Amino acid sequence: MVWQRRESRMLYFAHTGNALDKSDWQLLPDHLRTVAELAAQMAAPLGLEKAAFLAGLFHDLGKYAPAFQRRLEGAEIRVDHSTAGARLLLGELVSGRDKGIADLIAYCIAGHHAGLPDRHSSLPSCLNLRLKKDTEPLDEAWRMDLRVETTDLVPSFVSGISTDRETAAFQYSMMTRAIFSCLVDADYKDTEAFYARLDERQPDRRWPTLQDLLPRLLTAFDTHMAGKANSDTELNRLRGRILSHVRGKATDRPGLFTLTVPTGGGKTLASLGFALDHAKAHGHTRIIYAIPFTSIIDQTAAIFRDILGNENVLEHHWAIEDDKLDREEDWKSRDKLRLAMEDWAAPVVVTTNVQFFESLFAARTSRARKVHNIFNSVIILDEAQIIPRHLLLPCLRALDELALNYRCTIILCTATQPALDQRRLPGGLPLEGRELAPDPQRLSDTLRRTRIIQTGPMSNDDLVAALREEEQTLVIVNSRKHTLELYHQARSAGLAGLVHLTTRQYAADRQRILGDVRERLNAGKPCRVIATSLIEAGVDVDFPKAWRAEAGLDQIIQAAGRVNREGRRPVDDSVVTVFSAPDYPPPSEIRGLIGDMERMRRKGHDLQSLGAIDDYFGEVYWRAGRQGLDRKGILADFKFSGEGTDFSFRTVAEKFRMIESEMVPVIVLGDEVAREAVEKLQVEGIASGGIARKLQTYVVQVPPKARDLLIRNGHVAFVRPDLRGDQFAVLQTESLYDREVGLLWEDAQYLATENSIV
Repeated sequence: MVWQRRESRMLYFAHTGNALDKSDWQLLPDHLRTVAELAAQMAAPLGLEKAAFLAGLFHDLGKYAPAFQRRLEGAEIRVDHSTAGARLLLGELVSGRDKGIADLIAYCIAGHHAGLPDRHSSLPSCLNLRLKKDTEPLDEAWRMDLRVETTDLVPSFVSGISTDRETAAFQYSMMTRAIFSCLVDADYKDTEAFYARLDERQPDRRWPTLQDLLPRLLTAFDTHMAGKANSDTELNRLRGRILSHVRGKATDRPGLFTLTVPTGGGKTLASLGFALDHAKAHGHTRIIYAIPFTSIIDQTAAIFRDILGNENVLEHHWAIEDDKLDREEDWKSRDKLRLAMEDWAAPVVVTTNVQFFESLFAARTSRARKVHNIFNSVIILDEAQIIPRHLLLPCLRALDELALNYRCTIILCTATQPALDQRRLPGGLPLEGRELAPDPQRLSDTLRRTRIIQTGPMSNDDLVAALREEEQTLVIVNSRKHTLELYHQARSAGLAGLVHLTTRQYAADRQRILGDVRERLNAGKPCRVIATSLIEAGVDVDFPKAWRAEAGLDQIIQAAGRVNREGRRPVDDSVVTVFSAPDYPPPSEIRGLIGDMERMRRKGHDLQSLGAIDDYFGEVYWRAGRQGLDRKGILADFKFSGEGTDFSFRTVAEKFRMIESEMVPVIVLGDEVAREAVEKLQVEGIASGGIARKLQTYVVQVPPKARDLLIRNGHVAFVRPDLRGDQFAVLQTESLYDREVGLLWEDAQYLATENSIV
């Protein structure tokens, strides 16, 4: 956009170029207007276009300060350019009913670089302190350069805001996030486009829209399912009936749904078929499939790519922290997939619960900028029962708001449906009459493939004896320590076909191991797998029998889903034995769940019935109480005060962690793909993000103290810390990684002593 100015006026710039005469620098009014228009375009489907336009127009208003222009010219001075627009907006430009929306916009403008701030805190970054401090005076030229309209900012859906003050505060906080996401994504994209023009290149952000793709995607899906129908077994016929019933509900009104189908009933494909049909019926712009475990994301993404085409599916999960990659300022080396991970522009996104929910509660721009592309999506939450209990109420509040005001349809998809209906759980969801599956109780009875029995304590000697009696079997325990020690004891006993499977192994290695397990099972070879719970949810394996250390009922049933999965064996012979392991006490969280399950048993429940599952989750949630279901007090961090909103965005982002135990990544050079990616870290012109994407399946998460010990003893080192900081910690002592058991970080000190003696 070209602006007319009098020659005598000073020109103000947003970004520097290469020319000494500033002929290729970006003019500030051009940047502000372009960002405003782009943000408004993103926000239009939500009815927030006027608010987003104003946020874009004012976000860099502080660059009208002559001091900031001197900084662009090279002066080593610090100038706060993110506060001026927020202050002006609240001080003199907006009045009446629009003042409340201006208050939300102020958070966005003030946080468009450093992230959404808290309203009140002792830190200088809080919004109130920034609004009160002195900033550089602005040249009044901004009034002539910008056409400002500050009325009619309130979106139409405000009329449906709850009368409950706590709920309403959360709804307004979500509205703030929506405006913020549109603003920061527009700002990133205009800045990127400016520098791309300078370098005579074009970033590839082109993705076809889901609506344009749907005819082809539906044809591909129908073709895939027709191929499965050729395998005319009783189980496949039942899966076909489930799929047909679920797809028949695709024209139902958008919103919240449950899909309750036992393991082996084809939930993944049924949910995808519904999502495609529902998007066609209601105009959704994206399908997002969120999975709780990185251990199965590759499996699901591979299914989607096989059906829908590799070019239409984005797989996004980071084992290496996004926040560190956010500091990267290299605009030149980011490929299409890396760009799409920034804003989730792809028509189909397969991601983790961590990425999905932490983005919804994020303060940083790197995660928050994708939020506007979550809106108007069909969202499938696989294994919905695994939403962490300590964050359950904030997560449910976010899901409810997405469905209510942001045009999302959400499917809670699982064999063990948690009791999340608002009739059972205060703060729950309106789920009555929203089940997609045909007669879930009948399906549960029809698809029952196992018999669960409970026994008493079992030592490792007892478990090894049980393994000796079965050539193909699965043992699941509650800790990596127990898994490793049982594996070593079974190996010492000379048992054939032993497999150790835990998060000590990096994801690519786990996929290789699982492929080998499936081959052994199909070929009838010895296959005795000792694993942690990572194998339970969604991993496609089929054992004749299993042993499971005591845990919650949902985990026991998920473990049972790995036994007789295809229904080829008699149910009475397909036994899942639940045992206690007195030598390996379970963590306190699991101890509580064991007690909840025991109460179901004492009530006389059939443990695999839907009634038992519903009663079990009701017991778990009752025992936790509201405080336990929002342990960090996140909902209370969004409130109203006498002066308006009192939102603590930064505090919430720090508190909202899906995985509470702090772990840090170590990269293992497992094959040539990993080695080549690590070698590229030496090249200054290659961006960190693309390399991190290639390395994400070669990462083992370890305790921070263990990694520190590995680093101190020379077994792990950061690659190019001068260029990459502490992003890439790479294993240097390859002998610490064993292909059978994974990374043995406990040996770090011993090996250091041994090496010093040598």
